Amino acid sequence: MRIRTAFATAALVLFPLVVSAQQPAVAEGLTAVGPGKFAGVVEAKVTLVVESIDPASRSVVLKNAKGEQTKVIAGDEVKNFDQIKVGDQVVATYTQELMMVLKKGGGALRERVDSSQSGTSGPGQKPSAYESKEVAFVADVQQVDRKKQTITLRGAKKTVKLKIKDPEQLKLIHKGDQVEGVYAEAVAIAVVPAQAKAKK
Repeated sequence: MRIRTAFATAALVLFPLVVSAQQPAVAEGLTAVGPGKFAGVVEAKVTLVVESIDPASRSVVLKNAKGEQTKVIAGDEVKNFDQIKVGDQVVATYTQELMMVLKKGGGALRERVDSSQSGTSGPGQKPSAYESKEVAFVADVQQVDRKKQTITLRGAKKTVKLKIKDPEQLKLIHKGDQVEGVYAEAVAIAVVPAQAKAKK
């Protein structure tokens, strides 16, 4: 058996849910959806199958579509561990979204407002969990690099670099402008019963 820790992150249902956005993947490319309006979405989904379970050590062996296996240990914080069965699927989905509107000339205060939600499965259910967070912000355009098609934004707490795919829209953005936007990130993990795969 080959243990692949690279896939352990897809089994976050067996660990406390942690959502962290150091440099969002959506930073790699925003698409113009209107004059001075930009959007980016990144979605990923991973499905693993429960190969074996050791209740004594609370360990689970998971297999991906290529047959590669991952062994993970479920801590005491994982609810309803005894509901996990061999053949069940562990399905993890991850989404990032960024919507941004250009504010010519700037002048507003830089600000950031964070909000979040989370939840887990109820008693007797298959283990599942989700966590989402949203950041509403106003940021200053600190730099525009037209060769690399990037802009540097300085927010209330951090500075990030974003890639703008549309050169014509990039021409609208200048140093000293501001952007107002919302960044959202969500992770959802669920153990799905094996028989559910056959249902349409």
